[in-house]
Amino acid sequence: MKSTMPIALAFAIAIPAVSLAQSAIKSQRVQFARGASSATIKGTIKGSQTLDYVIGARAGQTMTVNLKTAHTATYFNVLPPGSNDVGIHVGSTAGNSFKGNLAAGGDYKVRVYMMRSAARRNEVANYTLVVGATGRPAAKPSAPASTDAKVPGTPYHATTTVPCRSAAGQPMGSCMAGVIRKPGGQATVHLDTPDGGERYIYFTGTKATSSNASAPLRVQRQGDVSIISIGQYERYDIPDMLIVGG
Repeated sequence: MKSTMPIALAFAIAIPAVSLAQSAIKSQRVQFARGASSATIKGTIKGSQTLDYVIGARAGQTMTVNLKTAHTATYFNVLPPGSNDVGIHVGSTAGNSFKGNLAAGGDYKVRVYMMRSAARRNEVANYTLVVGATGRPAAKPSAPASTDAKVPGTPYHATTTVPCRSAAGQPMGSCMAGVIRKPGGQATVHLDTPDGGERYIYFTGTKATSSNASAPLRVQRQGDVSIISIGQYERYDIPDMLIVGG
C-alpha cells in the first residue's frame, strides 16, 4: 500500500531485535541520531514472537518503512498513535513496503510479526527493517480526535446494513455494519457476515486499504459506494456516508 505521512525522524542506528515471551509483544523505542533521515534495524523473530518499534513522529511528515527478509511469512504493520490493533498499513495484505503522509503526531508503532501458520511451526526469521522520514512538520496542529457521538450501547459512530456475500454459491444478502472513526481520516468497518463470522475492513478517508483477511482486497467504485471483494467469493458494498458521516 502506498499512502503519505510526517515524523521528526532522524535515524542512523541499528537496533537488534529482543527475544520475546511466547505470544508477547515487546516494544523497542527507536532513537534518532541528529541530522539523519533513516534507521536500519536488524533483528530476528521466532514463532509467535512479535516486536513493536516505536517511532516518535509529527503531523505533516512522510514516513517510509521497508522490510527485507528471506522468510515469506514475516510482515510488518504500522499502527498510528493510540492504536493497539488497527493499522494504517497491514503487511500481510499490502506488502512489506509503506510510504505515507502522517496526519497526526505522536508515537507510531512498526509491528514485526510472523503469520500464524509459520509461528505454529516455530520458524525463525531474520530481517532488516529500514525506517525513514522526510519533510517538515505541519505548521498547524493536527486535527483533534473525532467527536462523533457513538450509537448508544455500542463502540460505533454509526451502524447500518450493507449488501454482502461471504461464501461460494451464496446469493447477495445483507450484513450488519458498524464504523469506528479515528483521527486523521482513519476508520474501521466491522461486519457480521452471513456465515456467522466477522470481517474488518480498514479505510483511509473513503479508500479501503486492507482487511483482517489473508486474501487480497480489491476495490471498485460505483458512485459513492466502494464495492469490496476479498478472495474469490467475499463482497461488501460500503457507502461513503458510513465511513465519513453526513
